[in-house]
Amino acid sequence: MKSLKYSDIALIPNYSEVHSRSDCDPSISLYGKKFLLPIIPANMKSVIDMHTAKWLSSHGFFYIMHRFDRDIVEDIASSQDWDNISFSIGVKASDKMAVQQVSKRGYLVDYLTIDIAHGHCKRMKVMIHWIKKYLPNTKIIAGNVATPQAVRDLANWGADIVKVGIGQGSPCTTKDKTGFTMPMFTCTKLCSNVALDDGKVVPIIADGGVKCNGDIAKAICAGASMVMAGGLFAACTNSPASSIEIDGIKHKAYFGSASAENKGHTNHVEGKLNKISTNGMTYGEKLAEITQDLQSSISYAGGKNLSSLERAEYCEV
Repeated sequence: MKSLKYSDIALIPNYSEVHSRSDCDPSISLYGKKFLLPIIPANMKSVIDMHTAKWLSSHGFFYIMHRFDRDIVEDIASSQDWDNISFSIGVKASDKMAVQQVSKRGYLVDYLTIDIAHGHCKRMKVMIHWIKKYLPNTKIIAGNVATPQAVRDLANWGADIVKVGIGQGSPCTTKDKTGFTMPMFTCTKLCSNVALDDGKVVPIIADGGVKCNGDIAKAICAGASMVMAGGLFAACTNSPASSIEIDGIKHKAYFGSASAENKGHTNHVEGKLNKISTNGMTYGEKLAEITQDLQSSISYAGGKNLSSLERAEYCEV
C-alpha cells in the first residue's frame, strides 16, 4: 500500500464564481458551537498555556489545553466563565479522580480530550466509559489512533470526535524508535468517513504533519473535520515556548509530548527538542494569515466554504 504525506499531493483548482476570496468562509461548526477556523493549536506545553487558551476561547477559535504538570480540576474551575471550555486528560487513576471531582463540584466542561500516545487500547475504553458516567454532557475527543477500525472502536465506546495521527509531528520520534507511523494524508483519508451502525460519520481531527498553511486545506480534502498543528504556533513570538537566540536569530524551543523535556525523565522517550525559527508573528497575526490562506484555498476549490475543500480533487506529485 502506498501512503502519502501532505507534501506528496497537490490540490487541483476548480472553476469559481466568488467575487472575492475574502467572501469565502473558513469557519466550522462542531456539535452546535461555531469556530472561526478548523485549526487547533496542539495541546502541548510549548504551544499553548492557560493565557493563550483563554485568548483563543474569547476570540472564537477552538483550543485544547494541555494536561502536563497541571491541576485539571483547578484549571477547569478557573475557566467556568470562558466561551468554550476544552481540556486534556490522561488515563491514570489520578485522572479518573479528577473527573469525579469536576463532576462533584458541578463544573461545566464542553470538550474533554483523552490524550494518550496509543489510543486504540483497553485503558482508553475504560476512560471513555468513566467520563460518560461522570460527565455525560461533555463531548469526548479521544486519540491518537491511525486506522479506520480504531476510529470505529473509539466512537462505539463513546468518543464524539477521534484524533488521528501517529508519529507524524516534527518533534515526534515514534516512527524512528518503534517503526510505527502512517503518513498523514493517507492516514486522514483512511480514517475519515467511518460510519457507525446508525449511519453517523465520526468527525476526526488530523494531528501532525502540518508544515505550512496549505497542509490544512489538504487535511480537510482528505476528510478531516479539524486539523491540529504544533510548530506553526510554537514559532509565534508570544507562544509559551522558550525563546533562544542562535547566531543572532530568534528561535523557539519546541518539544514533543513524549520527549524527555516534557516528561522530566528518560523512560519511553518518543520525542525530541527542536529549535525552530520564530515566524515573527503573534498568535493573532498567525491566525489571521491562516484565515486569509484558507479563504484563498476555498476560492481555488471553487466554493464558498470549507465543504468545497472536501470535494476538491488532487494529484500525486
